[in-house]
Amino acid sequence: MEDEKIRVRTENDKMLDVLVDSKRADGIWIILGEGVNSLKCKLSPTDNGLAYAGSIMGREIIYERSVKQVREDLANERQPQDRLPSCPGGSRNRGRR
Repeated sequence: MEDEKIRVRTENDKMLDVLVDSKRADGIWIILGEGVNSLKCKLSPTDNGLAYAGSIMGREIIYERSVKQVREDLANERQPQDRLPSCPGGSRNRGRR
């Protein structure tokens, strides 16, 4: 499984690619930096739900996707896992030894 990265905007309009530690509609945990110098931050939905915001060392970080878009992203990520291939032979082999 590949690590997910998202692009966030800093308060001085620089774009940064950050690693996603966990992602849910109610919050996204990101890791900025690498190794011992990395920092972890929670991005929470803004009041209007159009973006996620958080701060690292007093600097504001914005993820410019809405809560609705993140929910759709999460649903799309889960769909392939829900459709597991069936076993060869289907239910015919159930209970036989």
